[in-house]
Amino acid sequence: MQITQSLHTAILITNLEHSEHFYGTILGLAKIDRTLKYPGAWYQLGNYQIHLIVSSSVPTENQNEKWGRNPHIAFSVVDLEAAKAELQNQNYPIQASASGRPAIFTKDPDGNIIELSQQ
Repeated sequence: MQITQSLHTAILITNLEHSEHFYGTILGLAKIDRTLKYPGAWYQLGNYQIHLIVSSSVPTENQNEKWGRNPHIAFSVVDLEAAKAELQNQNYPIQASASGRPAIFTKDPDGNIIELSQQ
């Protein structure tokens, strides 16, 4: 087997409106059309997609106090300080990377962990 690329990540959410605000407005991802019959939203990032799927519950119990040691999705940003300021202005929690590298972690409205790093 030879895997050539990652196509998408599915993320369980409980409130579509709150999650669309976070992923579309706060993170600035481009929403795309989807034809599936269950509730959710798809976002395009280059050749990669984020699939938000509405669920009655989300298993996001963090097992480690260091957020980067829990399941998470990572995005590269152009300006980490601007991203950090935007998250703080919108009252999203932030945790600096424990490694000391230029990265922060935040949580979406359901507690899914998102890493933002400047490369």
